[in-house]
Formats: sequence, structure tokens, C-alpha cells
Amino acid sequence: MSFEIAIEKRLGDARVSLTLDAGEGATVLFGPSGVGKSSVLNMVAGLLRPDRGRIAIDGETLFGDGIDVPPERRRAGYVFQEARLFPHMRVRANLLYGVRGEAERFEEIIGFLGIGHLLDRWPRTLSGGEAQRVAIGRALLSRPRFLLLDEPLSSLDRARREEIMLAIEHVRDVMRLPILMVTHDPEEAERIGNRVMRM
Repeated sequence: MSFEIAIEKRLGDARVSLTLDAGEGATVLFGPSGVGKSSVLNMVAGLLRPDRGRIAIDGETLFGDGIDVPPERRRAGYVFQEARLFPHMRVRANLLYGVRGEAERFEEIIGFLGIGHLLDRWPRTLSGGEAQRVAIGRALLSRPRFLLLDEPLSSLDRARREEIMLAIEHVRDVMRLPILMVTHDPEEAERIGNRVMRM
């Protein structure tokens, strides 16, 4: 599966312009805060509309040529910097919230993420690393075509970061789900990215 992105967007006084043609594996957008990396993910997800350009996934146009596919039909799994779990739902309900079709992969996904023991817990009782693994699980259970990761490690300590890195590597190498990830950390970019694009 490939990403084809050629977009422009004015954000206040700044302008985001990106051209990217990437194949399988993980593509990392790397650079300092404020250059528009997260805005690119939001445009791919359909949460922010480019001023002009084209976004296509595996040859299917999501934006451009008079097409603007709604976010819910783009089948993007999105993991934000903060886990954004529903506070009024236990972990199991958070995971099942986005399930499409049968949840046949539920056991596999909670297994490799190591979150089976958290299923009856409330989000407020989770550590940052636990909450982020649940957020990744919820994204994967929606059966996405690709995964968008927006600085998923930035608020975690070193031990928790390693847990999430291993989970992302599993998604990239075992599940073989295409990943578009944003980071400002060169070590993360080097380790996760099959391709690294500086912004």
C-alpha cells in the first residue's frame, strides 16, 4: 500500500507544503514543533481540508480532483499524542468502541500489546504507557487501512517509550500495516521509519 500526498495549506501566517510518495512500512515526518507535521496527518485523516493538492492511498483518491472522502470512510487508524480514551468507559469498552465487523482479532491485538490485564480498569487509573497501548489497540480494532501516529511517545518516560516502540514495530513488521508517523525525536525517526522526511 502506498501514500501519495501533494498538498498545500495556509495556517495563519505559516504555509504547509508537502509532496510525498511512500510505499509499505513506516514513513516518518520529522522536524521541530510548529512546521505542520500534525496538520499533514489531520489532512490525510480528513479532519483538515488542504487548500489544494491530492491525497491518495493505494491509488484511491481521498482528496483532490473534486473528491473529498469523509473521515469515517477513509479507514484511518489515528493515535494522538494523548491517548484520548473515553473516561466514562472501562478499557474493554474503549477497545470495542471502534470495532468494525467481528472482533476476531481482539485476543491477538490485546495479546501483543500486553493489555489483557487492563480490560476492567478505568482510563484514569492507567499509566501513560498503558493508556497509549489501549489507544493503539482501539485504532487497530477499527480495521484501518493505515495507521496515523501523532507524537505517540512524546509524553512517556524511557521505559514506557520502549513498550510503545515495540508495539509500533510489531504493527509495521508483523501486521504489515502502513504507518505515517510524526515525531521531533531523531532516535524515534531512525528506529521506526523505513523512510524519514524532514519538514
